[in-house]
Amino acid sequence: MFRKMNLGALALGATILSPLPAFADLTDALASADVSQGESVFRKCKACHVAAADGKNKVGPNLYNIVGASVATVDGFKYSAALTEYGGDWTPERLDAFLAKPKAEVKGTKMGFAGLRKDDDRANLIAYLNTLSDTPMEFGATPAAAEATLPEEDPEFGVLKVAPGVEETFYACTACHSEMIVAQQGLTREHWDESFEWMVEEQGMSEIDEPDRTIILDYLAKHYNEDRPNFPRPLN
Repeated sequence: MFRKMNLGALALGATILSPLPAFADLTDALASADVSQGESVFRKCKACHVAAADGKNKVGPNLYNIVGASVATVDGFKYSAALTEYGGDWTPERLDAFLAKPKAEVKGTKMGFAGLRKDDDRANLIAYLNTLSDTPMEFGATPAAAEATLPEEDPEFGVLKVAPGVEETFYACTACHSEMIVAQQGLTREHWDESFEWMVEEQGMSEIDEPDRTIILDYLAKHYNEDRPNFPRPLN
């Protein structure tokens, strides 16, 4: 059963709570959002979050039922005082503002993620998270209608070599840093694997789930090994 969005109340919330674009723009974006693209964007979140009905909290809280939920209320997770004081509900508009620039929207948040710059990425992610709910909101378009309104776009993976595994690698790695950091490395598969372990044990990152972990290791070992075949080089 879908929850209806109270557009009047949410538009008022947009005026009071955030300087980002008018909620009408987000409403249109959500109505035509690409849930499958949102699932891809969610790869950035998986290093710290799970979004499952029976999922356990990781570095961040379980995001199941997050769209429309009360802020900072997931059982068993210790939130920052800043997010607790932020209060209210995770309306689509507030999620959009937070996902764009977390530390600007909630000064003092513990979340280290820099944010999603692209409007479409945020709308697609919110639409995807909305499907991971017992009571999803209705955003105004059927999946078929949304698919029909979206132009096809080539995926963007920055400076990374476009090859099998690039999508998993890009979304997993850019959750914490620029893909340029990856492109500048030259490691054996064993050393890439050790770096994953170091990030989990020393930096608090969650384990990358299979099969993504193996896919990413295969990609890095082939394209960013010791011979550094895809190292960004200046033109002579």
